[in-house]
Amino acid sequence: MKKILSMLLVLILALSMATFAFAEEESDADYILGNGVLNIGITLFAPINYEDPETGDLIGFDTELAKAVCEDLGIEANFIVISWDAKEIELNSKNIDCIWNGMCITPEREENMSISEPYLLNTQAMVMKAEREEEIMADVNGYTVVAEQGSTGEGKLQGTIEDDETVEVSAKEYFANSTYIPVGSMANALLEVKSGTADIALVDSVCALGMVRPDSDYADLVVNMDNNFGDQFYGIAFRKGSDFTAMVNESIAKLKEDGTVAELAEKYGLTDALIQ
Repeated sequence: MKKILSMLLVLILALSMATFAFAEEESDADYILGNGVLNIGITLFAPINYEDPETGDLIGFDTELAKAVCEDLGIEANFIVISWDAKEIELNSKNIDCIWNGMCITPEREENMSISEPYLLNTQAMVMKAEREEEIMADVNGYTVVAEQGSTGEGKLQGTIEDDETVEVSAKEYFANSTYIPVGSMANALLEVKSGTADIALVDSVCALGMVRPDSDYADLVVNMDNNFGDQFYGIAFRKGSDFTAMVNESIAKLKEDGTVAELAEKYGLTDALIQ
């Protein structure tokens, strides 16, 4: 009888400890707010997150928006450059708390992460040497196309991201007879085209229009958007089930109301892409 009672007591104690541990488990918002800092995973590309060529400071639409949200929430913004292909690993291991870097919302990403309300409209653009645009656009068969590994461009090329009703031209079919090579970032994709080691870069239109300008290092390149590869929307990704997502959504809504978001969009040439 004593043995049975002892076993019961051990069982009750174990259950009590498990219940206490469950009750004490902190939410994602508690974890982030408790640390007093939001660790933000990024890659570098204009006009989203990039280094000021004169000062070396990190600037960009997402950079300034993230800082404004963190200020509103009473925490610091800490930006960490990551490998885009490893973004979900970095997030789930808590090396970062969110991915705030012009990330296109896809069904797969929505299944694996908690994603904010969309804030920018995007599509996929082709970038090539300006002097070769007519030649390449006549027939892309046999040419080399590059895209950032793990990006929406790659997903469109490989068919891992399904086309929706906004798509007029399937990138997978369009580039079926081209050679695809993945690269480390969208900026690297543009460099490959500039150097002549690739013929076409398939990158976010937001990136292409932000980086390929007459006053930039890519003045000899051209952005071609003749093909509608479909609309995408940028969102901010947090850990699956995170309660911090709602807090960020609320903060961005406030910043839209007071005009901050519109001012940033105008500053970085994204007014037309802004989702009100």
